[in-house]
Amino acid sequence: MNASPPTAGPACLHLFCGKAGAGKSTLAATVAASAGAVLISEDVWLARLYGDQMHTFEVYRRCSLRLRSVVQPLAVDLLRGGRSVVLDFPANTRASRAWLRAVIDEAGAGHVLHFIDSADAVCLERIEKRNVERPEGSHHLTQEQFAYISSFFEPPGEEEGFEVRRYAG
Repeated sequence: MNASPPTAGPACLHLFCGKAGAGKSTLAATVAASAGAVLISEDVWLARLYGDQMHTFEVYRRCSLRLRSVVQPLAVDLLRGGRSVVLDFPANTRASRAWLRAVIDEAGAGHVLHFIDSADAVCLERIEKRNVERPEGSHHLTQEQFAYISSFFEPPGEEEGFEVRRYAG
C-alpha cells in the first residue's frame, strides 16, 4: 500500500501573493488539501521557532530570511521527490518572488502563483476578525501596521514569468 497521498500529475509549487488579510493562508490550506500537497506556513513556523522574539517588522524580516535558508532545500527535495508543495510565504514583492523563483529553478518544478487581489477595506475587515480569533501563527495588526506593510506590496508583473492564477478578493 502506498503511504503517501496521490498527486495529480508532476509536482507543483504553489505560491501566494496578496496584501495582509487578503486570504493567502486560507487559500493555501485549501490548495494543499485539494492537491494532497505539503503545506509549509511561514507564519506557523516563525511563531513556533521565534514567537517570543517577533515584536517588530525588522525582527520578522531577519527571522524570515533565516527560515528561508531551511525551507528552500526542504521544498526542493520534496518537489524533486514528486511531492507538490504549498509555500504559504508572502510573494508580495519582487525580491520575495525572486527567492521563490530560485526554489522553482533549483527544483525544476512547475508552479502556480495564486494572486489574491483584495481591496484594502476587505483586508482590514478580515484582519480585524483575525485579531480576535488569533489562529496559530497570526499576528495582531493595526491599521497603521497594515498601511506600512502594504507600502511594500508589488503585484506580480508579466515580465517576472510566473504562471499567475488571479482571484478577486
